[in-house]
This record gives sequence, C-alpha cells and structure tokens, in this order.
Amino acid sequence: MKQSKIYYLVVATLFLILAGCHNTKEHSHNEATEESHGHPHPSEGTELASTSHTIYTDKTELFVEFKPLVVGQTTSFAAHLTRLGSNFKPLTAGQLTVSLVKGKQGIRTTVDAPKSPGIFGPKLQPKTAGSGYQLLFDIKTADYTDRIILDQVTVYPDEKTAIAQQPQEEANGNEVSYLKEQAWKTEFANAPVKKQPFYNIIKTTGQIMPAQGDEVILTAPASGVVSFSSSGLVAGKAVVAGRGLFTIKGGGLTEGNINVRLGEARGRQQKAKLDYDRATELVKDQIIPRKEYEAIRLEYHNAQREYQALAANFSGGGIQVKAPRKGFIREIQVTAGQFVEAGQPLATITQNQKLMLRADVPQQYFNQLKTITSANFRTPSDNQVYQLSELGGRLVSYGRSTGTGSYYTPVFFQINNQPQFIPGAFIEVFLQANAIGEALVVPMSAILEEQGICYVYVQTGGESFEKREVKLGASDAAQVQLLSGVQEGERVVTKGAYQIKLATLSGTMPAHGHEH
Repeated sequence: MKQSKIYYLVVATLFLILAGCHNTKEHSHNEATEESHGHPHPSEGTELASTSHTIYTDKTELFVEFKPLVVGQTTSFAAHLTRLGSNFKPLTAGQLTVSLVKGKQGIRTTVDAPKSPGIFGPKLQPKTAGSGYQLLFDIKTADYTDRIILDQVTVYPDEKTAIAQQPQEEANGNEVSYLKEQAWKTEFANAPVKKQPFYNIIKTTGQIMPAQGDEVILTAPASGVVSFSSSGLVAGKAVVAGRGLFTIKGGGLTEGNINVRLGEARGRQQKAKLDYDRATELVKDQIIPRKEYEAIRLEYHNAQREYQALAANFSGGGIQVKAPRKGFIREIQVTAGQFVEAGQPLATITQNQKLMLRADVPQQYFNQLKTITSANFRTPSDNQVYQLSELGGRLVSYGRSTGTGSYYTPVFFQINNQPQFIPGAFIEVFLQANAIGEALVVPMSAILEEQGICYVYVQTGGESFEKREVKLGASDAAQVQLLSGVQEGERVVTKGAYQIKLATLSGTMPAHGHEH
C-alpha cells in the first residue's frame, strides 16, 4: 500500500513537469508570432497620444486634434472650425488647406468641404524630421478668408522617438468636457477677459417720458360739440400733417354756437367791406380825413381775418381740427359728442423720435451727481438691458434740489425712441458715476449663481472648461467687474454657461479626447 502511494506521487510529479514544458513552448511561439508582425505590441501608456490645440483669430476659432507628426506616417487632423459672432456656429461650407512649412519648404493638402458640419479631416505625411515647423490652416469660404498659424511644430524621425518625447498629460479634476457638437446646437459664445474703463454704479429707478418739443397738444378752436373724423381714431394711430381729426359743431346750442359765430363774422366782414369801399372813394375827394380812413381800413382787415380764420377749417357744418404735423396720437382727451370749450385740449400728438429718461437719485448719492455721464436701463416688459450709447443717448441735466415731498433728485437723459419703449413706463436705471479706472469686466450673462456663490466657466481648451468661483464688483446690468477668480486674457463663456451646467448635472458628459 505504501509503495502504491509512492507510485502515484511520482506519476503526478512527472505530469506537472510535462505540463510546464508545454506551456513554455507555447509562450515562445507567441513571442515569435509577435516578432513576425515586424514590431511589438505597445504596452499600456506607450502609444502615441493625440494632442489638441485651440487658437483664435478675430473671425474663427480652431480646435484641432492630431497625433504627433512622424516621418513617413500619415497623420489625420480633426479640425473643428467655429465662426465667431454673437453666437458661435460651425463652419458648414468652405475649403481648408493645411500646410506644414519650414522656411520656404513644405507640404500641403486641401479638403473642399467638411466631413460633418464644422469638422474638417485633412491628412499630411511629413517627409523630413526636425523642429521649428509651422502648421498653417487657410480657410476659404464664399464670404470670408482666414489664416490660423500653429508655431513650433516638431516632426519626429520615428514613432519610438515621438513616444519617448511626448509629455505626460496632467489631469485636472476641476475640468469638464463640453463638445463642439454640443455647443454648436445651442446659443454659445465666449470672450477673453479684458481690462477696460469702468465706473461706480448708482442703481435706482426712473421713468420713460416724452421729450420736450416732441409733442403738440390739439385744442378746440371754438366751443361746441366734438365729433371724430373717423371711427379708427384711437391712441397709437399714425397721422399725417393736415389730416382732419375732429370737428367742432354748434349742435343747436344757443350760446357760443360756432355756426352762429361764423354767420356773424361773415356779416361783420361784409359790412366792413362796404364801409371800406365807401371810405376809399371819400378819402380820394378829401371828404373824410385820412385818420378816419385808416381806422375803417383796419376794422375791415380785422373782420376779414376773423372770418377767414373761422371759414378756413369750416366743413360739414363745423370747424375741422387738423393734425399740425406727422406723428402718432399718444392720448385722446375727449369723447365723441362731448361739449368742449374753446382752448380745451382734444388730443396729444407725438412724433416719437426722441424720449426723455428720468432717473431718481437718492440723497446719499447727491455728491456724485456731477460725475454722472451715462446710464444703462432695464425695462420690466422684456427684462432687456439697453445702453444709452447704443440709443444715441446723452445727458441733458440733473436737478439741483429735491422735489416737493420727495427724497430724490432727478437726472435727465435724452434717447432715440424705439418701438418697444412706452412713454410713462417705469424702469430700472444704472447710472455711471465717477470712473474707477481699468477693471476686469465680463458680460452679466457669464455669471451663474449657486447657493449665493457666483462662478463662471473658463475655457481651458477647445472642449474643456473649468468652473471658477469669482468675486463680483460693480455692475451696470450689462457688464460686471470681477475682483478675483480669473486672470486677464482667459476666455470666459458668455453665452451657454447654463447649458454646460445642465450637461454636467445630467451625468451625460462625454470623455475628453473623443474620436470623430
């Protein structure tokens, strides 16, 4: 029994040794197969990694991804071209030429259209290794051209050298990805943070008012019953000079009847004419003195002017009241069939070319009144911010005292009228007072708030962004001063920041370095 156990132990040991020899031969076969492919399969971290570059001109943003250039190898470029403007949009048509040059020598390739909206896929095969090359990206479309230059490009002699010299990518845990394809589908834009003159801001309220001299009030030329010349005579209706708007009639009145007045004026004019004709003959024969003749002549001219003034606009049994100039009816102050006295206001006509903006300045800012130069204002109807500089606005005057029972001093500006402005509307006003010098400023649309903390999205790469907390200074509702959080020259998202926030919250953010 003991010998049997020893036998089985020896057999098991021999089996394990044979199995080990078989595995060794199989491993050697795999290495030989690998060598027959001409190169070893690179281990993790030894492949050529794509590099990305983001370059701006005043017309275009280029975000390009490509692997390091190696002699004899064809390199594919994923060139994302964005046309700048109020909204950043992809370049959907046009020609892209990519040139690799050093001195007067180089190679180039051209693609005549994007392979998908905004994305061009040119390819280059370098022939000579070296450093100090330039990559030139020449854009040609139907309506504009542009050139973007990437300097200090290296062409490596072989892939092994390129892998050895490629830098290690440093991960930034604060960065989020937002692809061009996502940005192009929304309202998106960014801008560099720049220093520019800025001002202390006085935030207050105000009102839009008609400009002095821009309105005329129509009054009744005589007492009588008023009727409208057309049924469509309402506030806001456009009128032309000379158009009849109202008619004043006697309407059977016993006193102040315009028809009776016209008849009396005609009788006085006719009698004065007869007296004047008779006096003209008598003065020739020196029967009446010259002084008496002049008195009769003056009475005749006065009677004639009175009659003509009443008869000039008399039509349809009454006196017509006509528009003195082109404009719009701002307000009608009577109703049809109403009795009006001579001189009573009938309607207000405005030309709506200019408006006045009144800002009410609280007492604590009285010492800054002389430093106020301009203003922005926001209307409650559309919550839009308007800048006086864009409306031909100018400072007219500021008050030297408060009004009766008021704690405010008015400041007046004149602006060009716009269809969306309604005289009488109350507004929010941001007065620009004394300058605070050069300041880092961004549009208010760049600012997001979260639990009382303000932040912006700073673009760190073509498709990478960093959420950055900022401290705010003065704001004129259109722009805001940044006291900390960003540096001059960094590009901040000015449109679409909220979309980036939503994308990060949804958990659908794609990994950076995607392949197109």
